[in-house]
Amino acid sequence: MKANIVITLSILATVGILTLISCSKKNPPKNASAGVGERTGVALDEAAKKSAEKAETTVEAIKENTKKVIEKTGEVIEKAGAAVEKSGVELQK
Repeated sequence: MKANIVITLSILATVGILTLISCSKKNPPKNASAGVGERTGVALDEAAKKSAEKAETTVEAIKENTKKVIEKTGEVIEKAGAAVEKSGVELQK
């Protein structure tokens, strides 16, 4: 008789433990205790960080394009200067 009670209690204890384990949260949120304001602040900080990274990338692209424009402008000015010089030489003839 005692063996049946021990087996029954063991089965009930196992079922109870499994029930408690299955009801627990598997992946609680990062800041489960944080309020709405704190979570919003974290989201805003992350968005600001991403925006800053995008701005840095944009600035680098602008710098590269500006260098190219300056080089092309210099080439055009040199060609124009050569054309003016050629015209001056032809006028002196």
